[in-house]
Amino acid sequence: MSPLLLAASLLLAAVSANPAEEPLAGSPGGREAEQESGRIVLEELEKSGLQLEEAGAEQHQESYSTFAAEFFETRYWGDEGYAFPSPPPVDPFAKIRVDDCGKTKGCFRYGKPGCDADTCDYFLSYRRIGADVEFELSADTDGWVAVGFSSDKLMGGDDVMACVHDDNGRVRIQHFYNVGQWAKEIKRNPARDEEGIFENNRVTCRFKRPVYVPRDETIIDLHLSWYYLFAWGPAIQGSITRHDIDSPPVSEDVVSIYKYEDVFMPSAAYQTFSSPFCLLLIVALTFYILMGTP
Repeated sequence: MSPLLLAASLLLAAVSANPAEEPLAGSPGGREAEQESGRIVLEELEKSGLQLEEAGAEQHQESYSTFAAEFFETRYWGDEGYAFPSPPPVDPFAKIRVDDCGKTKGCFRYGKPGCDADTCDYFLSYRRIGADVEFELSADTDGWVAVGFSSDKLMGGDDVMACVHDDNGRVRIQHFYNVGQWAKEIKRNPARDEEGIFENNRVTCRFKRPVYVPRDETIIDLHLSWYYLFAWGPAIQGSITRHDIDSPPVSEDVVSIYKYEDVFMPSAAYQTFSSPFCLLLIVALTFYILMGTP
């Protein structure tokens, strides 16, 4: 029995049990009075039940509106009405240090004397970390920066790792194999723990490669010593193009990952007065000016 019918039955029983107000039993007036009393009671109960239902509906609607408002204020809904989690925080790119060059890692710098990873035309570092070698590359370009591992000082048949700045602003680490002067991308990429950034018109990246790899002509073993080829240049729609300078710098000797050096190579702008021929010419001109003509 519903609560409403139960309450009506109890109230009717209470009215019937009141001898002061009840007419004589069996009389027509008694039956009519009893029916009239029951009708009035039912009408009152129906009104009370309707008011209770309306109050409950209003309270439910108010609670739902409050919940919905708080939920939307937390911005857990996307533009299309689908819930999505908050994105995890992104670690910033750790700045390349140069104070440990020649100590805990090997470095090559090409450019102005005294330059660092943010000011050199080209910068590369390497260090062993367990079974991997970590490389850091940076160059003054908006396209790509790369290092090649070669058995000689010439391009051709070289394993190349390049950091490429694409049109979406990302820096991707790609693997290439030099066929003559042309770089062919190799889908098998030994790089891992990759990260890169394009900032202040510089492409900078960091990645690891295993020291030992299964035999493959496109991926060399880094435990052996190789000449390092340094190159950088523009990119078109995320694809590398010809390097910036006609004769990119090359390491003077083969490089061993077990030996950390800090090697500086002056760029063309700073080689003019440092070559032996130019120094000899300066001495000759100075002697000529001081001694005069005969």
